[in-house]
Amino acid sequence: MTYYKTLLLSILIYLTTYTIYSQDTEVIKNSEEAKDSIHVKDSQNAMTRWQMIKYDGVSVFGGVKHVYTSPLRWKGKDWLTFGGIMAGNAILLAVDEPANDIFAKQGNGVPDLIKEAGFRFGKPLLNYGLTTSVYTLGLLTKNEKIRKTGVLLIASATAGGLLQTLSKTAIGRARPLTGEGNLSFRFWSSEAGYHSFPSGHAILSFTTAHAFAKQFDNLFVKGGIYALGLVTPVSRLWDGAHWLTDVTLGLALSVVIVDSVDNYLKKDKRYVHGDKKHKIRWNLRFGASQIGLVGRF
Repeated sequence: MTYYKTLLLSILIYLTTYTIYSQDTEVIKNSEEAKDSIHVKDSQNAMTRWQMIKYDGVSVFGGVKHVYTSPLRWKGKDWLTFGGIMAGNAILLAVDEPANDIFAKQGNGVPDLIKEAGFRFGKPLLNYGLTTSVYTLGLLTKNEKIRKTGVLLIASATAGGLLQTLSKTAIGRARPLTGEGNLSFRFWSSEAGYHSFPSGHAILSFTTAHAFAKQFDNLFVKGGIYALGLVTPVSRLWDGAHWLTDVTLGLALSVVIVDSVDNYLKKDKRYVHGDKKHKIRWNLRFGASQIGLVGRF
């Protein structure tokens, strides 16, 4: 019996020592992280608006660069995702022409106001006007969350805009309105009728929608933003300006681009806001005739 008492006492002493050590280590770690966050936050608050513009400009450039260099860092899961997007779009090629007929018929009954709104929202002038307005608001109010959202919007739109401009010219896919079919191409064509793939309107509009939606946790708000973001891509199908695969690839690229920029901003801790992670901290507690595990939120 004495042996078991000694063994139990040894275990309790070990657990107590380990818990105290772990808690001290956690306190030191959290203290260091808190100091870093406070330091970054203080540095941001101490900036003049001109310094903020320069800092945010570097963030935009870094975000765009991160998008284009991401494939160099892709691993197995990333390549599977890329392969899935390409395979899915290849399968949809079979329904491009039937889908074009269906959307064209639907478009006849859609109010011109909705079509026009969808077309305008996907134009660079209006889109950049919105994104820069968000950033300007954050800059004037020195609100870091709004500034970060503006940087995310501008970097994502820039990366997506450059990509779709080069791709449309290089691939030279014929638009449905040319009547040549969905597999007609004129590589490096300067004619607008052969700038179908991918849809630039879809990329710009849904890039903006996805970037905005990431700022909210409420599913209904997210759903409403995504629904508005889809008006432009669908309006391009109603007008016969793009094939279904032009739009679906544009939507997929939008999500990938925004997520890539967002990951860069978080990974490099360019902005303190939104980088906190809520974790449950587990502690072993001893009391009179009891041992308990307590989770702290």
